Amino acid sequence: MVKLLIYVAIALGLILVFQLMRIYQLSAEMKGKNTGIANDKDNNRQGVNALIFVTAFFTFLIWLIFKYKDMMLPEAASDVGKTSDNLFYLNWVILFVVFFITEAILFYYAFKYRKNKNNPQAYFYPHNDKLELIWTVVPSIALAVVIIYGLSLWGKMTGPADKDSIVIQLYAKQFDFTARYAGKDNVLGNSNYKLVDDATNPLGMDPKDPNGADDFIVKGEFHLPVNKPVVLYCNAREVMHGMYLPHFREQINCVPGITTSMHFIPTITTAKMRQITHDSTFNYLLLCNRVCGGGHYNMQMNIVVDEQADYDKWVAKHKAFMADYKAPEASASAPTAMK
Repeated sequence: MVKLLIYVAIALGLILVFQLMRIYQLSAEMKGKNTGIANDKDNNRQGVNALIFVTAFFTFLIWLIFKYKDMMLPEAASDVGKTSDNLFYLNWVILFVVFFITEAILFYYAFKYRKNKNNPQAYFYPHNDKLELIWTVVPSIALAVVIIYGLSLWGKMTGPADKDSIVIQLYAKQFDFTARYAGKDNVLGNSNYKLVDDATNPLGMDPKDPNGADDFIVKGEFHLPVNKPVVLYCNAREVMHGMYLPHFREQINCVPGITTSMHFIPTITTAKMRQITHDSTFNYLLLCNRVCGGGHYNMQMNIVVDEQADYDKWVAKHKAFMADYKAPEASASAPTAMK
């Protein structure tokens, strides 16, 4: 009841303000003042304000770009990342050129053709076939260039990987990632969702597959060697997750029931990137960029890019997962290949 009375009071207050404004307008008209009609002085003022606004807006926008450019992602740390950045910059060039030209003309015309006895009236130009053709063909060409460039980049990221690539499975579930390395044979063993057990076999690895005998699993952080091709096979347990590596400019969806993949070559070690960014705590990150539930915001994993010798030492510290695995007594259905 109290809320209803508040809403009624607000409505009555708005009506009162409106009526007072109407009374003021009527009284002004009785005194010979046309308060609701713009005159030449008003038009001149609004025309000048349009120029001031667009100038201030452009200045502020350019200032923001230079002010906060260092808060953007650092330089790309992969081979495909450099191509991705070039495509990104191409898009921004097209957008900025079109935006600045069209907005400048728009606000200039608002000033130039303001209603004034000394100013010309704007010419009514309803149709021109050549002009229609130009602004249809030119954007189409620009869009085709962007699409073709983007498709070539996508093919470079997801096409056939180098046969010598380090093979890693990234397994996503609410709300964490697990990485499985293919071991010395560089071949991932088969896995099956029916074998998944968080306590004993979180990825559902098949203990009978010899290819998985040397596979090892890591959580929280995984390592990559610099200047070596890496292929990531991505799987999800229950919902779709986004496998996003922002510093490498790589992203692909992890979909339950299928395996997706992407590959790249890391080009900058973590130690070198810390020097570039002047941040001794910098880490490359693997993030989930699909809203996958309440803990989505905290779903991430650190990535460390090492020199080859340091990477080999790190790998040597890990024992094959199956070395300590004890299969449950109840046997599951015959596993199927992970990929």
